[in-house]
Amino acid sequence: MENVSFILSGCIIGIIIFQSAVIAPVVFSVLSGQDASVFLRKIFPLFFLLIACLSIINTICVFYNDQLHLISVPLASFVLSILAYLLIPATNSSRDEGNEIRFRWLHRTSVLLTLLILVCNGVIAAF
Repeated sequence: MENVSFILSGCIIGIIIFQSAVIAPVVFSVLSGQDASVFLRKIFPLFFLLIACLSIINTICVFYNDQLHLISVPLASFVLSILAYLLIPATNSSRDEGNEIRFRWLHRTSVLLTLLILVCNGVIAAF
């Protein structure tokens, strides 16, 4: 049962890598700009909510398995995924309004949060 947190962190790492290395490039190479936008506006909220759910489950598992030295890692992953999720409406409205500077800043922030989630979950995998 102690390995569940490693498995959940591995799943989160896999989801992030798959989203970044497979889904996003394929979407932009196959779909038109408008269709890609519609698809991505549906997939990214689900992406961050899935990571948040897995992170909460991971937090519970870490607590249940008395691995309290790791508890901050899945909690951080949860908080970061919720922050990224909450940025989505502002990012979308910036794009819709043509405010490219604000859009780029929000998008980069979202990417940075995703990278931090990846690193957090890599920390658990390293223990």
